[in-house]
Amino acid sequence: MNLNQITIASTNVEEAVNFYKILGLKLIVDAIPRYARLECPDGEATFSIHKTEKRPKSNGITIYFEDDDLDKLVESLQKKGITFTQLPEDKSWLWREAHLQDLDGNAIILYKAGENRKKPPWKIN
Repeated sequence: MNLNQITIASTNVEEAVNFYKILGLKLIVDAIPRYARLECPDGEATFSIHKTEKRPKSNGITIYFEDDDLDKLVESLQKKGITFTQLPEDKSWLWREAHLQDLDGNAIILYKAGENRKKPPWKIN
């Protein structure tokens, strides 16, 4: 497993993108005002911002862990008693995802995106 993607909620994605660009991240997917994905200047990690109407009561963070054999991983975790809120499913953004929560209710997505994480067909130049 590899931790390489974090998503946060924002009431103003455009302002949030500008802030993170100041910090040095590079915009790679522009679906503002509803979504943006940035890549970190070092390493392979990406950071996403999605639109929310009001600030989340929780921390609003979703933790992503990528695995090349997602279905096998999910099956293995289920055998260990892990409960999923969504079993592996192909998404329109070309990722395969399974959803669960940690013991504190934090959202976790186990996924497989491969090249589509940083180089989706709609990537901006």
